[in-house]
Amino acid sequence: MSSKKSGNVSKGNKSKSSDNTNKKEEKKAGNAVKVRHILCEKQSKVLEAMEKLKAGQKFNEVAATYSEDKARSGGDLGWMTRGSMVGPFQEAAFALSVSSLNSPIYTDPPIKTKFGYHIIMVEGKK
Repeated sequence: MSSKKSGNVSKGNKSKSSDNTNKKEEKKAGNAVKVRHILCEKQSKVLEAMEKLKAGQKFNEVAATYSEDKARSGGDLGWMTRGSMVGPFQEAAFALSVSSLNSPIYTDPPIKTKFGYHIIMVEGKK
């Protein structure tokens, strides 16, 4: 009977170690992003903002003009961790490459969430 108990403990340890492996893999992919966004309630307005970006205007300037949230000052949301963002926004943010305000890499087309339409760019990952 004691061998069965040790067998169960062993199986329990194996599943714990595989859980830890998954967590380590997530960390390698990054657990935080320094993110900026432009949020518009209406699709027509976010598409207008997108045209400004495509024309070469700086991301923070377009955000200051078009974004409709508290991050209007350049769209800077700061460092955000996994789990602190809504699903589609988080997926897009972690999928983007790191870029700068002068030559931003952003979501095209905009991402739709319950808050509206977002154009997202990432300035850093850790």
